[in-house]
Amino acid sequence: EQTNTKGNLQSCNGDFIFGSHQHFHPHSIKIPGDITLGGLFPIHARGPHGLPCGELKKEKGIHRMEAMLYALDQINSDPELLPNITLGVRILDTCSRDTYALEQSLTFVQALIQKDTSDIRCSNGEPPLIRKPERVVGVIGASASSVSIMVANILRLFEIPQVSYASTAPELSDNNRYDFFSRVVPPDSYQAQAMLDIVKALGWNYVSTLASEGNYGESGVDAFMQISREAGGVCIAQSVKIPREPTAGEFDKIIRRLMETSNARGVIIFANEDDIKRVLEAAKRTNLTGHFLFVGSDSWGAKSSPIAELEDVAEGAVTILPKRASIDGFDQYFVTRSLENNRRNIWFAEFWEDDFRCKLTRPGIKLDPDKKKCTGEERIGRDSSYEQEGKVQFVIDAVYAVAHALHNMHQDLCPGSTGVCSNMDPVEGRSLLNYIRAVNFNGSAGTSVLFNENGDAPGRYDIFQFQMTNHSHPGYRVIGQWTNNLRLNLEEMQWSGGDKSIPDSICSFPCNPGERKKMVKGVPCCWHCELCDGYQYQLDEFTCETCPTDMRPTPNRTTCRPTPIIKLEWNSPWALVPASLAMLGILATSAVVITFIRFNDTPIVRASGRELSYVLLTGIFLIYLITFLMIAEPGVVVCAFRRLLLGLGMAITYSAMLTKTNRIYRIFEQGKRSVTPPKFISPTSQLLITFILISVQVLGVFVWFGVVPPHTIIDYEELRPPNPDLARGILKCDMSDLSIICCLSYSIVLMVTCTVYAVKSRGVPETFNEAKPIGFTMYTTCIVWLAFVPIFFGTAQSTEKMFIQTATLTVSMSLSASVSLGMLYMPKVYVIIFHPEQNVQKRKRSFKGVVQAARMSQKSLNEKQNGETKIEPDRTQ
Repeated sequence: EQTNTKGNLQSCNGDFIFGSHQHFHPHSIKIPGDITLGGLFPIHARGPHGLPCGELKKEKGIHRMEAMLYALDQINSDPELLPNITLGVRILDTCSRDTYALEQSLTFVQALIQKDTSDIRCSNGEPPLIRKPERVVGVIGASASSVSIMVANILRLFEIPQVSYASTAPELSDNNRYDFFSRVVPPDSYQAQAMLDIVKALGWNYVSTLASEGNYGESGVDAFMQISREAGGVCIAQSVKIPREPTAGEFDKIIRRLMETSNARGVIIFANEDDIKRVLEAAKRTNLTGHFLFVGSDSWGAKSSPIAELEDVAEGAVTILPKRASIDGFDQYFVTRSLENNRRNIWFAEFWEDDFRCKLTRPGIKLDPDKKKCTGEERIGRDSSYEQEGKVQFVIDAVYAVAHALHNMHQDLCPGSTGVCSNMDPVEGRSLLNYIRAVNFNGSAGTSVLFNENGDAPGRYDIFQFQMTNHSHPGYRVIGQWTNNLRLNLEEMQWSGGDKSIPDSICSFPCNPGERKKMVKGVPCCWHCELCDGYQYQLDEFTCETCPTDMRPTPNRTTCRPTPIIKLEWNSPWALVPASLAMLGILATSAVVITFIRFNDTPIVRASGRELSYVLLTGIFLIYLITFLMIAEPGVVVCAFRRLLLGLGMAITYSAMLTKTNRIYRIFEQGKRSVTPPKFISPTSQLLITFILISVQVLGVFVWFGVVPPHTIIDYEELRPPNPDLARGILKCDMSDLSIICCLSYSIVLMVTCTVYAVKSRGVPETFNEAKPIGFTMYTTCIVWLAFVPIFFGTAQSTEKMFIQTATLTVSMSLSASVSLGMLYMPKVYVIIFHPEQNVQKRKRSFKGVVQAARMSQKSLNEKQNGETKIEPDRTQ
């Protein structure tokens, strides 16, 4: 049947008048009925070199088109569905080309176009008889998304509902632009969601995408990228397009580009069969078999043609297909089709020749000698291979969807009437659309057919994996389903080489405990791992936090633990040595005190100034005693006594020495000038001066007590080395290094002053005083304390700072006490104990004798300075 593009055959007394542009459509199928449906099928492939149509498409064309005819037969013979109403059909060939399909679909709208026939007259002057074209109420199709988009644009203008059985482009879900479009297949956005769920279930977060240029591939990838962006957790490493007309080496270039982000082993592929095959071939050429892990869309599905002879590269590929079933009734219908019983299919003869590889004889056409002649007795499935095309189920469901909508519409608008009533003549397009969107019935495969507000069918997919259990029996295996959510049997999956463990496709591997993620800008799935160093621990996966002062990180740095608290133990060498020295010093001091008490009235004891000696020995005793307080466990009482005794012992000792040296210095200085004795040289005065000097130290300590009461602290800063494992908290008194020095500073002033007087008194005759032993004592003490300062402050960065400083301080004090004890009192004790014969009364010295000795000493000094012979002083005085 041939029809004019202008739409009408105009008849005037048997003469046919065509429009100015005479243009004939290729054949179409027309079956009359009460209500006519349109059908769009890719009966032929796209034509080469500008021709509109090419070779016949047996499965996607003939199978699907016959499925519509089969569904029509079923509906027209069903007494329950559309009783007394016959559905007719007008089926057109799209030739797999969107522009050609648009031209064809004008057939569906020509009945709705208002035509002006006022200027058309027949030769006899009468108006023409115009044959009104059949009115199409709805269109089943098209197949390709690009074709459906083109056709939908014109059908919506004339409010003709369209139900597709195969178009899956996400953009067709836009109800504003394609408001009259519905489909019984789920859109690729669901497919993209299913693929994203698969990627997440496999633990991948870094994948590349590969799309054939065109509506299907690009919109599928766009949907995947948009959904992954919204859901988060998956990043796109590369998004590569395959050109429509790829040049030589294009696929090798694509593989090289994918390898730029080699960590992204997962490749999401929306591509046609040819492109899939060429991608696999390129991967094999570059020795990347097993590297890429493909997740294929329904264009790959469970097809064997894209992976033929490339099974090793495709191994492990996960693919998805809309859940489908083979319709047994259609198989029985189709295999019984023959040239005799299927004359309504105007393309069936062409199919017959193609399917059986034979040639039908036609008048005027010479038989090709290379092909056998068709007998007409051939049978589909017996003399040729037959397998039901995958979308047959959806074609049947699409026809039934419109039929159910018309049935419900008829019940509402024509209650009680048989046939099409006036309310349904013509069928109003927008009203029918609402009925189509409202249908809900069990389809040909037993699953429900329904539409959402955008006209999309629910997503139902089977998930396959291409597995090679052995090289002789490779095949696709169903490993899960997706119906709005994913059910995947991970244990049934296997990868390259039969490996059961899921390969990685991630940008960055998870950080170890104690490491934080430093994100790569703009790529939320990529990061660098940075160790939480020093005293930091991992607060969360992105943050390192410093532990509180009293804590340190655990070895794996995931949390903090209390810092161990230490104190100086008695069994430590840092305590044993100073304690031993102090104990010896206490015993020696006690021995001297006992000796002096025992021989209190002997000349040597009296001559040494008993009162000041006992005071000085008390100071020495306290200096030794402070060692035990410095080692003892800190407490309020211990801290109080540390403050009090740390400087007190030295203050007592050096106050007494200073008083002694000052007395001697004043006596001899006074003796040089006059015979009048200086003031405050009596024992009582000496004690008073000593106690006044001591009271300064005591007063300072008690003021300190008032301002800051003694207490213990735990110092976490002192032992906080770079390695937190060595960190310790130190239990100590609230005495800083500075406060210790301040505490000793008064004693040091006394010591320095005493040393000055000892130097000034160096010329005094030995017979009359202790100036020289005191001088030696002070010189040695100064050397000890000069050594103490660098040791004490030089250990500030040491991990054993507290131990070293405590030991240094206590040993220095013990040494200075020992020097004083040894030089001032040991010679006297030695004489008292071992040479009592020397412990006898010497002639009592008067101040006059002292004056004479002082003047002799001065004279001797002057003569020495003038180069004269030194005169020895008279020792018999």
